Amino acid sequence: MTDRVYPSAKPNATATATATAFPPLKPPPTKTHLYNPNRHPFRPNPNTRHRQKNHRKHNCRRCCCLTCFWSILLLILILLLAAIAGAAVYVLYHPQRPTFSVTSLKISSFNLTAAAPDDTAHLTAKLNLTLSAKNPNKKMVFFYDPISIIVQSNSVNLSNGTFTNFTSSPGSVFVIHTVIGTNSQLLYNDDVNSLNSGLKRKTGLPMKIVVDTMVGVKLEKLKMKKVGIRVNCDEIHGLVPKGKDVTPAVANVSKANCKVDLRIKIWKWNILI
Repeated sequence: MTDRVYPSAKPNATATATATAFPPLKPPPTKTHLYNPNRHPFRPNPNTRHRQKNHRKHNCRRCCCLTCFWSILLLILILLLAAIAGAAVYVLYHPQRPTFSVTSLKISSFNLTAAAPDDTAHLTAKLNLTLSAKNPNKKMVFFYDPISIIVQSNSVNLSNGTFTNFTSSPGSVFVIHTVIGTNSQLLYNDDVNSLNSGLKRKTGLPMKIVVDTMVGVKLEKLKMKKVGIRVNCDEIHGLVPKGKDVTPAVANVSKANCKVDLRIKIWKWNILI
């Protein structure tokens, strides 16, 4: 008889063990962040747009910083060159401001009349004034515009006038002689009291002379732009003629002191130096 061969159960156990030891591979997860179905295909990525904006801001700030740096550097260079040029001119020529002095002041008439009972008054005055303008420089020429002259007493204007333009050559003295006055000028209570107080002084009425003008400078072949100057002359006292006296009263100018200041205009303000 032929023997039958029956299959053993062991191969099934081996297959099961093999399946358990090596599980089937799973498909890799899909990367949803690589593609967004809701985003327009031609619309830029928000992250990319943000980086571009930051880059533009950085470039703008850099340009502004560079512009400010070069502007400040150029300004410093210009100021340095101007300082060097000014120092060279000062060393070579030693420029000096013009000097003024009061030669004489005569009060021809002075009439202060009271008005209505409102404590006002009218002032009529006439003065003969002589000033001297000296140029102390050896190589500089001064060109003066027409000058305005005001005579004050305790900030009250007594008279005013003008004088024509003139030229002051190096080392010369130019004499300014003019007649100035005021006719029936209206004064209020405070001004009237100030004048009456000054008239009662034994030394006479205190007065001050204020001169304003523009001056140009010529240094050899170089002609500079005109600048403003103001001359203040104080320590002047004078007795005024009274009644029908027509003899001019001579003011005391022996102690008169004149100070010359430069008037530099910045925007709408005049600065005295």
